[in-house]
Amino acid sequence: QVHLVESGGGLVHPGGSLRLSCAASGRIFKIENMGWHRQAPGKQRELVAGITSGGSTNYADSVKDRFTISIDNAKNTVSLQMNSLKPEDTAVYYCHADVIVGTDRIEFLDDYWGQGTQVTVSS
Repeated sequence: QVHLVESGGGLVHPGGSLRLSCAASGRIFKIENMGWHRQAPGKQRELVAGITSGGSTNYADSVKDRFTISIDNAKNTVSLQMNSLKPEDTAVYYCHADVIVGTDRIEFLDDYWGQGTQVTVSS
């Protein structure tokens, strides 16, 4: 029904920056909110940052003041600007969206995940 495709991961030195992007496509009537989660080896997946279609944001304490999430409702995309990266930010980052599915009418609400993109912070 809906597909999320992430881009922008990679290898960066500590203190560096990366920008992740996620594009949603499919039978999207309206996106309620989008966000980024991450999962490091041996750890549970955790919320990094979330944003509503109205622009309200929330961040994990560990990334506040370093990461910025933004949404483009017209393009159904969400981005995550990551600055001052640390080795502990190393993880697979997953895009998530709560979507009202439908072509010309509301059909149902469901949530979707991207395939993940690797972010590695290492010297």
